[in-house]
Amino acid sequence: MSAGDKKIQVLVVDDSAFMCKVLRGIISADPELQVVGEAHDGREAVSQAQSLQPDVITMDLMMPHMDGLQAIELIMSQHPRPIVIVSSESREGAASTLRGLELGAIDFVAKPKSGVDLDMNTVREEITRKLRLAAKVRVVRTATRPKVNMPFTAQAQRVATQENPVLDPGADSTRIPIVVITASTGGPATLMRLVPKFRKDFPAAVLLILHMPPAFTKQFGAQLAESSRIRVKEAEEGEIAQPGTVYLCPGSHHLRLAAPRRISLDDGPRISGYLPCANVTMQSVAAVAGNLAIGVVLTGMGNDGAEGAKAIKSAGGLVIAEDESTAVIFGMPAEAIKTGAVGQILPIDDVYPALENRVLSLAHMNLAGVR
Repeated sequence: MSAGDKKIQVLVVDDSAFMCKVLRGIISADPELQVVGEAHDGREAVSQAQSLQPDVITMDLMMPHMDGLQAIELIMSQHPRPIVIVSSESREGAASTLRGLELGAIDFVAKPKSGVDLDMNTVREEITRKLRLAAKVRVVRTATRPKVNMPFTAQAQRVATQENPVLDPGADSTRIPIVVITASTGGPATLMRLVPKFRKDFPAAVLLILHMPPAFTKQFGAQLAESSRIRVKEAEEGEIAQPGTVYLCPGSHHLRLAAPRRISLDDGPRISGYLPCANVTMQSVAAVAGNLAIGVVLTGMGNDGAEGAKAIKSAGGLVIAEDESTAVIFGMPAEAIKTGAVGQILPIDDVYPALENRVLSLAHMNLAGVR
């Protein structure tokens, strides 16, 4: 960093004065970061977020008067700032951490068990790296809990009232549209905005690949299920992907699809740095589903999904990428777009209508025997 560069300004929020001191020491030791304030409960955090306008905030979750989740919700709805959760709850209570991510927090760091100075040094690099990343994020939306009872699109309403259902028992049941959705940083909040829009009888199977630690995927799947009309579950080895279901890949495995639509889970090492790796899922879906494959690349760091996008396009399928205007991190969508394989670039609220229209068209083609 040159002498003229402005440091990233950090607001530290923690009810422990000792922990604030430790975090201040970790952050101040990084030449790119500067602590500009401390808050010891959620109310102070909301007030200082407004008055100091920091570039990024570290947020504890368990605090008196107003907890971290309430503070995140207020900050993201009133004076949005990038937030990184730094809490022991991230280790012990996945549900609260996930709720914070749904509300708009960018990422999280789990405090070590003891939380003492020496142990905190083990997460020093993780804290400073995630703060530097979060400070680059453009906060594009406020925190809201998604509504489950969302209206169908006009086309879906017409299909729902037709005498012949989209999924006819006489149709080729081995050939159904397969959707692969992938996301990373910013993914939980984005998916909590997208998945509840799916209709219950969505005539495609949906494979969801999210870069998330293994301990969190099962809980996140449960929270998605509670907020959605479509069935949501964690994927299991050997099951057949069915329409009207979202299968969330466990964070400890890669997911591949084999003919006819059998899910295979692989607990091998990272592929190109990713676990799970969306590319391997998208490539397998392209091989199995062909022109019935659809890929959706949402917010995230890196380039996972780019090679998979090329495979799906080569098979005759469609790839949708989230537009920069709504992506928390435009890395993954941008890399997919660079390949030339993306057919549609859409803000997040336009992704589901586009998916539904594509899937319904494919389902009707399948009924008509079009190959």
